[in-house]
Amino acid sequence: MATDPRLARDPRRIATPPQPPPPPPLVETPSRHVPFGGGDGSQDGHIPSSESGNERGFKLKFCTVCASNQNRSMEAHLRLALASYPVISFGTGSLVRLPGPSISQPNVYPFNNTSYDTMYSELNSKDPRLYRANGLLTMLERNRSVKYGPERWQDWSIGKPRLDHKEDRGSRGVEGGIVDVVITCEERCWDAVVDNLIEREGKLNRPVHIINVDIKDNHEEALVGGKAILELADMLNSAAEEERSRSGGEWRDGEGRGGLGFDDRVPELIAEWQEKWPNLPALWTLSWF
Repeated sequence: MATDPRLARDPRRIATPPQPPPPPPLVETPSRHVPFGGGDGSQDGHIPSSESGNERGFKLKFCTVCASNQNRSMEAHLRLALASYPVISFGTGSLVRLPGPSISQPNVYPFNNTSYDTMYSELNSKDPRLYRANGLLTMLERNRSVKYGPERWQDWSIGKPRLDHKEDRGSRGVEGGIVDVVITCEERCWDAVVDNLIEREGKLNRPVHIINVDIKDNHEEALVGGKAILELADMLNSAAEEERSRSGGEWRDGEGRGGLGFDDRVPELIAEWQEKWPNLPALWTLSWF
């Protein structure tokens, strides 16, 4: 059964088998170049142009989250959008931090009102050779093709229409400001999301699954993690579609029997997914908007 974080703070954890298999091969036919660098939001790779899953019919709504809404969450955001899933993304940090000329000199930006274009222009004017070499400029080129700029989870008005985000990739279907599944890319981000939802007190009384897929913040792991998140999304969406059909097309409206059947299946689906991806430890809880 799911753990309601409003009642308990010991969410169910999905165990990780001790012997991880070698990582899956990278996609061989990229259509979009994605950056190579270091730090949250500084590394990424190639993104495939092919879409996963059916393009029509019922689609779960997703949200991806990392620290700065730059690297891992944007990799997953773009992969899900290319697969025709409604998706939004956020960061949980207090500020957006990108690597600078030294560890003690990061590039720091505020969330919500700083565009990826602005970051690109500033770094390109500071030291184009450095920031092209470490992948930041290439990453920001990718990011600005997805949406305007990094958004902070804690500042998100859940349930408020996102009409000013209609140009974002994956925005169709999440205009109402509600998602079914939140996928974080680091345990501290998962903690921040769960804690924040407890503070919000679930005023909409709508369940939401919070899943963490622990992805190291580097080029190779971001690629593997993005592919794994897309596969998890496909599994969850297939189950949701099955439960929705069984309940006569109902989901979260009315009695929402389809949604309840899906909620009961999520832990088993994550456990099944984890068997294939044991090198990406997963956490799960059921929370409330």
